[in-house]
Amino acid sequence: MTTKLFSELGLSAELQKAIDKMGFEQASPIQAEAIPVLLQGRDVVGQSQTGSGKTAAFAVPAIEKVDPQNRSVQILILCPTRELAVQVSEEVHKLSIFKRGIHALPIYGGQSYERQFMGLRQGAQIVIGTPGRVMDHMRRGTLRLDQVKMVILDEADVMLDMGFREDIEFILQAVPTERQTVFFSATMPRPIQELIQKYARDPQSVRIEQKAMTVPTVEQFFYEVDRRFKVELLTRLIDIHDLKLGIVFCNTKRMVDDLVDHLNAQGYSADRLHGDMSQAMRDRVMNKFRKSGLEFLVATDVAARGIDVDDVQVVFNYDLPYDAEDYVHRIGRTGRAGRSGRAISFVAGRELFQIQHIERFTKMKIQRAKIPTADEVETARANVFLDKLRGLLQGGEYKKQDHLVSILLEEGFNSTDIASALIHQLQAGEAAPAKTQREEERERPERPTFRERRDDRHDGRADRPSRFSERREERPRRPDFSREARPEPVRHSAPLPKVERKPIIAKPEHRKEQAPASAPAATEAKPAPVPPSEPSRPKPAQQFPFAERREKVFQKAAPAPKHSRRTPDDFTRLYMSVGGEMGVGAGDVVGAILGETGLPAKVVGTVDVRERHLFVDVASEHANSIISKLNRSRIKNQKLKVKLA
Repeated sequence: MTTKLFSELGLSAELQKAIDKMGFEQASPIQAEAIPVLLQGRDVVGQSQTGSGKTAAFAVPAIEKVDPQNRSVQILILCPTRELAVQVSEEVHKLSIFKRGIHALPIYGGQSYERQFMGLRQGAQIVIGTPGRVMDHMRRGTLRLDQVKMVILDEADVMLDMGFREDIEFILQAVPTERQTVFFSATMPRPIQELIQKYARDPQSVRIEQKAMTVPTVEQFFYEVDRRFKVELLTRLIDIHDLKLGIVFCNTKRMVDDLVDHLNAQGYSADRLHGDMSQAMRDRVMNKFRKSGLEFLVATDVAARGIDVDDVQVVFNYDLPYDAEDYVHRIGRTGRAGRSGRAISFVAGRELFQIQHIERFTKMKIQRAKIPTADEVETARANVFLDKLRGLLQGGEYKKQDHLVSILLEEGFNSTDIASALIHQLQAGEAAPAKTQREEERERPERPTFRERRDDRHDGRADRPSRFSERREERPRRPDFSREARPEPVRHSAPLPKVERKPIIAKPEHRKEQAPASAPAATEAKPAPVPPSEPSRPKPAQQFPFAERREKVFQKAAPAPKHSRRTPDDFTRLYMSVGGEMGVGAGDVVGAILGETGLPAKVVGTVDVRERHLFVDVASEHANSIISKLNRSRIKNQKLKVKLA
């Protein structure tokens, strides 16, 4: 089966740009066969397994056929369930992001009619819906199908199994006869064949037949894990098996770049290999990988073609491939030249069906494995250390230190305690010649906060008078006009010279308060010196009445803090446009962040959910990445708007 790149399918520049942004470069077999035929305007009957990329196979030509100037419904996609309708709608939205004037609308049961009415009135050219809700809108007159160019039945066999045959025929009879009809299904039972004969016009069959292939003697495992925790599971498996050379396969270029950044940040030596790299860069990375200058090579299927390295210990399927044949090509990169190999796949949700399909294709069982705990990882590290120590003792390639051991024995220490102390010192890294980057990060002390650094800066200055206090000592004090003079000790040994000052003339309405009969005259008031440790100034409210008003104005103008809760110094607070009224909780926010970015859970801090919005603390170094990725996602079907708080 020949493979094709999306750039070879003759797509428009806007659609090719959207595909590149999503990170895809190679078309799956069903996409490579169906897209050119659909672009020619022919009816198509596509048969392929679940997870083979059928959505893009019909969505790409559907988007190309839409006229942005026409606001009527031009493409109708029927799905059996609301979940599949939402999934197809999201895929269409991603593919049409650079096509201006094209709008897609999902309509399904359980969603508010008002929202769907508004979307239809605004002019959605692509409608993705379940048969029941589509019929409701047709009867209400809110959905008109007189200008539909293409009708697509996704998972047609499932719709017939759910009893939608009459609904499907009702809808197909309402659309123009000059339409293009597309059937996609994993199986082709007799009822679907009858529909095809009745409503399709000379359809071309696109069937992906896979020939049986032999799988090398490689241990094959799969772990069922949510996509949010794939990175953490990957690092655990690397540590527990002490892996030093492996290949990690991803389906998109963007995932390759993100995963390489995560691995390098955690101290592993990794580099990327995908279609955006020049040939010189690919050769340089491959040479480094062959010479074991890298621990892990993260690659896409296109870039990985032709990789021939004999010592690869493991192949990780971080993303399951679309085609079982690609799975065989991937795991064939390990277990070469008579060596043992290991293939580990990560599976999430419905991808379990793909595992079953791969097992039928390869005629081999893929074992389900249990996710290791943190304690098991620590135990495995200890076993690895013991194996290295055991091999060193058996080989005898070490310098004898009998005289040092004899000294310790003579001092009363027994041999067991001496060996335990040496192992403890070696494991702690004190006797190691060099520390790895991961060990340095674990032992690196936390940086002091700005407040701590400021306090440390002033610790040594507590006993020293500041420059400002010295200047204040040189200047004579202002006379005190308070009601009672406060006797305070004189700071200087010699009396200060008298300074002739003009008395302050208060306004008539305040003259009684400023200069009562019992108060001494302003010119006769003695200066009240203040000790250096306790400088003070006359109260402005007593001396000058307008000062009190000025203070009140400044108090009103002072900005109040936005939030009473303090964000940690190494975290950044983000604002999100969803809240409790939409049914969004803290778990939904954490799940969305980890799911969209693949970051570990420690990057998310406190989540403060309000009625119509929320605030979340995230690690400062990942804040920009989280904002850019979440602004294109949804929580509880609510579009997110994320920005710095």
